Amino acid sequence: MSKLGKKPINIPKETKVKIESGKLILTGPKGSKELTLNDKIFTASMPDEKNLVIKLIKKNETSSIMWGTTRSIINSAIIGVSSGHEKVLELSGVGFRATLKGNLLSLKLGFSHDTSYKIPEGIKLTVEKSTIIKISGIDKELVGKVASEIKMLKVVEPYKAKGIKERGQYVLRK
Repeated sequence: MSKLGKKPINIPKETKVKIESGKLILTGPKGSKELTLNDKIFTASMPDEKNLVIKLIKKNETSSIMWGTTRSIINSAIIGVSSGHEKVLELSGVGFRATLKGNLLSLKLGFSHDTSYKIPEGIKLTVEKSTIIKISGIDKELVGKVASEIKMLKVVEPYKAKGIKERGQYVLRK
């Protein structure tokens, strides 16, 4: 039995959830998103306007594991359409700078050339103070993927901690 799967999902006031056959359509102030739900394993119901409950049809070990995962995916999608997801990256190093040029993020990372990153659709990127990059969007997975791809352009080295890191990330120094 999944402890997380049993919990009802809280729905904010401004967010609307529509349940169709095997699909969840979420709309909120930040945008809308459509999720598919395996209707052979799960059923979704709304006992009231504030809660969404996901129940199992067949109970076994693998479906119990998927129950908690599915609930977490739906919960993060509801948070995404209502308030959005955000990650903050920091550039640390002498001469490390970031600038936005339309749909491209141009980075000076100490190489002999500028490094550019194409921003995917559904992601809003802002650059503050030329060393702080804010990544925001409604899809949690896409925000994390973009943040990790940008971090991989210049991995933080352990000697002087130069590179791109997330805000609050601990770097083991030598």
